[in-house]
Amino acid sequence: MKNLLFVCSRNKWRSLTAETIYKNSSEFFVKSAGTENSARVKINSKLINWADFIFVMEKLHKEKLLLNFPTETKKRKIIVLEIQDNYKFMDKELIEEIKTSVSSYLQLK
Repeated sequence: MKNLLFVCSRNKWRSLTAETIYKNSSEFFVKSAGTENSARVKINSKLINWADFIFVMEKLHKEKLLLNFPTETKKRKIIVLEIQDNYKFMDKELIEEIKTSVSSYLQLK
């Protein structure tokens, strides 16, 4: 099974929604985190090292990971989903956007 890590800013809406969608999957282990100090679960080296795939919601999140964790991210695939912070937790449109983006990427692998 692959380890998927979802990252947004505060780990309250987007990445937590993604974790919730996939947490009962028989194909993946899933965790989520945020890049901000105020995040529900703050991103750290251990989470990055755990992940086989890191899905970030915006390019800014990838830039923060590369800047703050250069060693840990060196051999990690970081996928930018381009999902803006326009949604609340478990918003129907957000769920659809996450599922479409993630499944299309994982099917390519």
